[in-house]
Amino acid sequence: MIPTESWQSKVAKKQAEVKAAIPHEWLLPSTITPTSNVLNIPRQSGILSNHELDITESYNAVQLLEKLAAGIWTSAEVTEAFCKRAAIAQQLDSFNVKGVQSTIGFVSFLDHEISKTNSVLVDVLLELGAVLYVKTNIPQTLMTADSDNNIFGRTLNPNNTTLTAGGSSGGEGALVAFRGSILGVGTDIAGSIRIPSLCCGTYGFKPTSGRIPFGGQASPTLPGIPGIVPCAGPLANSMDDINLFVSSVLNAKPWLGDSNAHAVPWRQTTEFSKKTSLTIGILAEDPSFPLHPPVRRTINNAAEKLAAAGHKIVYLKYAEATSTSLGSRIAMESFTIDPSATSIQHIIASGEPKIPSVTMTLALQPPPKKYGLLELAQLNVEKFTYREAWRERFQAEELDVVVAPGAQHTAVPHDTYGEPPFTVMWNCLDYPACIIPYGRASKELDPDPVIFSPGPNYDPKLVDGAPCAIQIVAPRFQDEECLYAAKIIDQVLKSTDV
Repeated sequence: MIPTESWQSKVAKKQAEVKAAIPHEWLLPSTITPTSNVLNIPRQSGILSNHELDITESYNAVQLLEKLAAGIWTSAEVTEAFCKRAAIAQQLDSFNVKGVQSTIGFVSFLDHEISKTNSVLVDVLLELGAVLYVKTNIPQTLMTADSDNNIFGRTLNPNNTTLTAGGSSGGEGALVAFRGSILGVGTDIAGSIRIPSLCCGTYGFKPTSGRIPFGGQASPTLPGIPGIVPCAGPLANSMDDINLFVSSVLNAKPWLGDSNAHAVPWRQTTEFSKKTSLTIGILAEDPSFPLHPPVRRTINNAAEKLAAAGHKIVYLKYAEATSTSLGSRIAMESFTIDPSATSIQHIIASGEPKIPSVTMTLALQPPPKKYGLLELAQLNVEKFTYREAWRERFQAEELDVVVAPGAQHTAVPHDTYGEPPFTVMWNCLDYPACIIPYGRASKELDPDPVIFSPGPNYDPKLVDGAPCAIQIVAPRFQDEECLYAAKIIDQVLKSTDV
């Protein structure tokens, strides 16, 4: 009997294949010595011309499209500029943006062909003229907040490589922040778009499930399992680019290729856009998940600025029926429905060891259990009751959107992220949610360390300078309203920073 090839052998082959894909002239000189912040490495490398640095650093996707449409730049020179920057990211020993975001089907550099079977979203993007040129790293199981695996290693945060880039779409968040990509796609079932966005300082949007097509994408879970539905969505460096992605995909009628996609094209929010001011709820702090000082300061400063700009701010009182902890518990229990723990079975079949964050996540989650029909029905009743409580809250307070933290902390040291209550609660509700980068952690403004349980502790020196963020949330299927409000809020907050 011929012995099965070991996972270590397969990994070695894949690593060699990826390394060989980088042209010799794009290799980093040996004089480059990365520090914890690697954002300036492309300028130091000498690999990109001044023109290519300008292309990759000075424009968003909307502006690049205008240049291309006017014939000022060619698609080839824009593509090559971003490929060079992505190649630099891949080579940095302290910044591993490598590997495969298999749920999206991106291809690895230019000498590889697109697979014969694409997801619906990939086909839509190709029809729209997108250039798919790299894959980005994800964690083992796709269900942790640290994008680490046994094939390509750990993706680190380009702002500070001692901190996590988040997950599961961590490679995408890191590469967009590094500007090795101008617009990326991630997937989100508990925060996997929004966590990398808040950790790396990018914009990220989780739509209502079924708005952006998910058909044909791979999942680590048991096919057909009920519970929380994953979503695909964009990561970018501006709200204009988030809107460009969502409106373009929805206007392409993706439901024609995906029976689970809703036949709801991009809506013009005419009535909503007539509002001279927004009514914005500020999510009450949950005593089970107290905020780290930089996050609390960021939320308070954002509320004050929005009020000063003429928007009505409603500080929501804590209520168990709409609490972060309740939504998180319901969501986490939903993830235990699979009695066989399919994602773990994939690891066992491969022979690989579990990465540290997978081990930590398993310790935090309730163990898988066999649900009968009555138990499943009761879990659904809890979820629907939670949704109804939030519907009533929006109605009673006459809210347009809610401003909430994306997490109780900023990016934190590797394998310490813990639970994702402030993102997964909105997955439980199936509400559209958008991360807006706003401000930075500061050891001067928030100098005192704090010990937290549960979750990582606050160490002002470790996270000094880490990006902060806020999360904008709207009711289910009000994706366009969420994005419209997020753009208004972003414009107000960008007028000054914290």
